[in-house]
Amino acid sequence: MRRAGQATAQILKEMVAITKPGTTTLDLDKLAERRCRELGVKPAFKGYHGFPGCVCVSVNEQVVHGIPSDRPLKAGDIVGLDFGVIVDGYYGDSAVTVPVGAITPQATKLLDVTREGLQHGIQQAVAGNRLFDISHAIQNYVEGRGFSVVREFVGHGIGRSLHEEPQVPNYGPKGKGVILKEGMVLAIEPMINAGGHAVRVESDGWTAVTVDGSLSAHFEHTVAITKDGPEILTLAG
Repeated sequence: MRRAGQATAQILKEMVAITKPGTTTLDLDKLAERRCRELGVKPAFKGYHGFPGCVCVSVNEQVVHGIPSDRPLKAGDIVGLDFGVIVDGYYGDSAVTVPVGAITPQATKLLDVTREGLQHGIQQAVAGNRLFDISHAIQNYVEGRGFSVVREFVGHGIGRSLHEEPQVPNYGPKGKGVILKEGMVLAIEPMINAGGHAVRVESDGWTAVTVDGSLSAHFEHTVAITKDGPEILTLAG
């Protein structure tokens, strides 16, 4: 799983590097697919339940599962890149939301709080803790800074399948849920809105957007629970 995580992180980093005004979301997808071929790994999302792309590319009010297209990115946009690969039957999964050129102070704060909320959740991924200790840490941090947590989509276990038990909500009561054990691997992924938490899925059957049109951000890491604490498997080298 470390190899899958490293390949995921490497390709995601390369996508971030070309994210600029004028880049299309399909350009990002094409880069990811080409790099998967070159590295000898398999894209995890393409064809998954019929998803047409290698990358979920979600812009501005799009929360998750945006389909790559010929849409060009504009200065001031924020774009979520959710990506994963398969290596020797094991999955890696990671996401980052990045600015396109200069963005507003509110958008900058949204990205910072979502990224930091993920780190607060990861800190609770310790053997002996309860699952919802992760959830509570994310919710408490994010809502304390004036943002809202999406309820309809959650993190998950990951290993030989992309989505395994347990589900990992980004909200919930501290001290509840299954006991975390060494060897568990979780995809922890807060999806945070600048406005209300409500979302809806568009007519394409995939793209989730905020109901109120507010911006949304998404960060994710694949995290192993070890005797020495949480190990992030999808950190870029």
